[in-house]
Amino acid sequence: MRCPRSVTSPTGIPPLRRSPFARPVGSALAAAFGLAQRLRHPRPIHSRGVVLSGEMRWIPDAAPSGVAFIDDAPPGPVRVVARVSRSLGLPAPLPDVIGLALRVDTRAWGPGGQGVADIELASTGWNVPGRFALLPHRRPERARLGTLLPYRGRRGPVVLIARTRSGRPPASDPRELPGHADAVWTLTLAHASPGGRWHPFAVVELRPDADQDDRRLRFDAVRRLIPGARVYPWVSALRQPSYVRVQEATGDLRMP
Repeated sequence: MRCPRSVTSPTGIPPLRRSPFARPVGSALAAAFGLAQRLRHPRPIHSRGVVLSGEMRWIPDAAPSGVAFIDDAPPGPVRVVARVSRSLGLPAPLPDVIGLALRVDTRAWGPGGQGVADIELASTGWNVPGRFALLPHRRPERARLGTLLPYRGRRGPVVLIARTRSGRPPASDPRELPGHADAVWTLTLAHASPGGRWHPFAVVELRPDADQDDRRLRFDAVRRLIPGARVYPWVSALRQPSYVRVQEATGDLRMP
């Protein structure tokens, strides 16, 4: 198989095509995560999290992206289950990489697929190149939460980001939850090309959900793609080996 010649974009971002380095890097990450899982079973990172639930509403006349999930707004709000967590599990006074995973009910886009899609976000920068780097924060509401790796849309690569619109999550660790069970956290979701400006397209409102079991909640943004998006081969080769290694023996949360 021939590899494309190396080209650099005007933004300095490598071309979003198959990379000869993705597979060995993905294998190395899988081995590292497998070792970490032995020490921190069952989750080597984001071991503790707080489950939230709520709704996602689309912003009228948002800029198009080439991804149906973003461009084809449903007639009303859709249900969301979320998990907010700290990557290393450091105590809240210390900065940590913040994770936010969203599971969205996608039945409004038709009967195809699994009926849900996952979006996985982590604390990053806002501009280039910071939007492709993990950045620690003390509090989730102060972080910009991006996808890091792009989706493949009709118009090319698309990345997503979320930032707080109002409020704050009750906690990012269940040990901090008592006394904050009535919190409301509202975020704005935006899309962009890897080097372009952000375009808001939806608002997510989340509240604590004590009825969901955090221990059985697993997300996978490649296996549960948002409608209209595809995966670049190099993205799958880079991230999926470690996901399979960690999640192969775990349960799942399904929306009715």
